[in-house]
Amino acid sequence: MSRSAFLSRRSLKVLLLAVAVAAVCVRLGIWQVSRLHERNAFVAALDRGLAASPVPIDELLPAGVTADPEAIRYRRVQVTGTYDPSHEVVLYGRGLSAEVNGNHVLTPLLMSDGRAIVVDRGWVPERYNDPPVGPAAPPAGPVALTGILIPSEGGLPGEGGGPRVTETRRVDLAQLSSQLPYPIEPLYLLLRSQDPAPSSLPRPAPFLLPDAPPHLSYAIQWFSFATIALVGAAILIRRDSPSRPAPSERTATDGTSGRGRTGRSGRT
Repeated sequence: MSRSAFLSRRSLKVLLLAVAVAAVCVRLGIWQVSRLHERNAFVAALDRGLAASPVPIDELLPAGVTADPEAIRYRRVQVTGTYDPSHEVVLYGRGLSAEVNGNHVLTPLLMSDGRAIVVDRGWVPERYNDPPVGPAAPPAGPVALTGILIPSEGGLPGEGGGPRVTETRRVDLAQLSSQLPYPIEPLYLLLRSQDPAPSSLPRPAPFLLPDAPPHLSYAIQWFSFATIALVGAAILIRRDSPSRPAPSERTATDGTSGRGRTGRSGRT
């Protein structure tokens, strides 16, 4: 195999490898851009929901109508009903802040039409991990609440479940609905105010916006890697390609031989 053929084959392999690497990097960059768009949509939905005035829950979740949880997430609502502490669940590992550990208390609120909504009533110290939490007992009679509708951190009601739990790490409405004797809404309520007001416990849980991942910088990095792969391959291919032969120089012998023949012919 000639050297030029060998170099051509190696250059082709380098080029194919660079194109494959660049394609993967571009795909990952596009994925990060799509995640950025999802994040922006989430922030826009959050801003719209929190900016709107509280409305009666029946306007967003009317009885007998299947609502789209995505369309009404983070909306502020008003709801009245009676707490059911007998089916309370502790949401553990949810601190009041980065420095203050603790748990949250999840208590169903029964509405007059037989439906219920799970209410995150707020924070209690971490030593309270056995429901119902006595020092944070809710009022026995009717209450009027305002709060923020939050999407399930697991499945939706009716999508499964499992054995009864009294403690959980996430607000999985599929799990919670499977252990309740009445239907619940497809979102839960993060309590903001209550009448009559709660006692010293539970304390209102802060509404924390998740940290924004740097999707844009990740996308730029992946696109940069794709460019580096292609440019690097081009440099290697150019370096390995055979150099062009230098232009042949005229030899002095050509001119000398011509003069020699002429001289001999003249002497003859």
